[in-house]
Amino acid sequence: MIKIICGPKGSGKTKRIIDAANIASETAKGHLVFITDTKRYMYDLKRAIRFVDVSDYSIAGEDALCGFIKGVIAGSYDNEYVYVDGVARIAGKALKDMAQLFYMLEKVAELRGLEIWITCSCTEEELPDFAKKYL
Repeated sequence: MIKIICGPKGSGKTKRIIDAANIASETAKGHLVFITDTKRYMYDLKRAIRFVDVSDYSIAGEDALCGFIKGVIAGSYDNEYVYVDGVARIAGKALKDMAQLFYMLEKVAELRGLEIWITCSCTEEELPDFAKKYL
């Protein structure tokens, strides 16, 4: 299952996704992974959450991001939650052009029983049609 947290820049999306991760860490039986492109929020997450800063890995494009996320998931069989803060910013691509990424992540989430949370910098009205079902 994919869940989207959307809102304009500065509306508190990162705080909401961090809070969701910290709350989930209290009851999760599997691993939690938090993926972003800055170390700024590393210490806001509980220790049980694996923090990954993609800026250490030179991610370039939607395909690279999708492959990276799949690789992180494949690294441990008992992942339960994956959080991606700023998916369009990380991929360097407009959200409206990222239908393939969401399709692939949905398939991986179904196959592995994952809950994937993604932040998107846009209002609900600006969210592309393919992504509205994840609200």
